[in-house]
Amino acid sequence: MTRVLVVDDDFMVAKLHSRYVAALDGFTVAGVAHTGAEALRAADALRPDLVLLDVYLPDMDGISVLRRMRAREEHRHVDALFITAAKDPHAVREALRAGALHYLIKPFDRTALQEQLRHAAALRARLDTLDEASQEDVDQIFGTRPRGSRSRGLPKGLAAHTASLVERTLREHSEGLSAAECAEAGAFSRVSARRYLEYFAETGRAEVTLRYGGTGRPERRYRWIA
Repeated sequence: MTRVLVVDDDFMVAKLHSRYVAALDGFTVAGVAHTGAEALRAADALRPDLVLLDVYLPDMDGISVLRRMRAREEHRHVDALFITAAKDPHAVREALRAGALHYLIKPFDRTALQEQLRHAAALRARLDTLDEASQEDVDQIFGTRPRGSRSRGLPKGLAAHTASLVERTLREHSEGLSAAECAEAGAFSRVSARRYLEYFAETGRAEVTLRYGGTGRPERRYRWIA
């Protein structure tokens, strides 16, 4: 469960964003703050995993809030996503330098925010499961490698026709699929579907999230992002 602190000076906007967060599986609203000082106190008390930050706050800007959080050892693990009306490129640059995962400009719809929330959770899950990071892992996490530099051909044992079918199936289900669901939707074997899905994830074309249910290992779900 990803615990989220929502920070916005507008009470109604904060309420709306909290509703978007709460509606998403695997996320819960840990708290809400309306000023920078409240955000810092809430972070100390609640220890959230992710902070949704507005740039425009009545007492200090959200970028300063994030920098103050980053300066505290107990908050080094906290991720941040800016959700703001600030369109100044300088603000975007400073948010990036402060360590923000992404920057959403208002107005945006529920889907846009929830996609970024899923992405943030997927990054945390991926890092938590790595014993050693490969260059592919790093490129996917940072999104730095140009697409043309990714693998030009399929690995041995994978067929272009089947890869196209799996890609099309995944594209048609924007909410994401498990390997079993992909196999059923595209009429492949489950083993074959998983091989292609993992290939797409390794090359940065699909995003993997973990769904926790009852006992046993969490279910891996794939969503096309290329």
